[in-house]
Amino acid sequence: MFSYIWPIALVVLSNVAYQICTKSVPKEVDPFASLTVTYLIGAVISLVLFFALGRGGSLVREYQKLNWAPFVLGVVITGLEVGWIYAYQAGWQVSTGFIVQSAVLAAVLLAVGYVLYREPMTWNKIVGVIICLIGLVFINLK
Repeated sequence: MFSYIWPIALVVLSNVAYQICTKSVPKEVDPFASLTVTYLIGAVISLVLFFALGRGGSLVREYQKLNWAPFVLGVVITGLEVGWIYAYQAGWQVSTGFIVQSAVLAAVLLAVGYVLYREPMTWNKIVGVIICLIGLVFINLK
């Protein structure tokens, strides 16, 4: 049970810290300059954890196993990071910005899961997404 729960708990805790940090990036700093520091720290931590927690493998051998995904993921993560920085600089609130993107993302990923991964499209999922999208109306009412 713990092995099932701890990754989601880590994602939730990391997302909370992520949103706080992203909203706290000073407006005077170019978002891409900020991200160079972010990715440098992430690279150092990843390298340390590779050797500290790894199975004793070679980093070069691991790199040889890579496919396209990590390279595209680097581009995608940059888009996520800079998108959030610009969203907060544009005035989005932490309490609503994340909910809005999560609801829209849920709808899009429902279709992606169905089309690309043959995940079942159930009425429960469809109704759940519709409820989320209706919730967006209430969240954004002034």
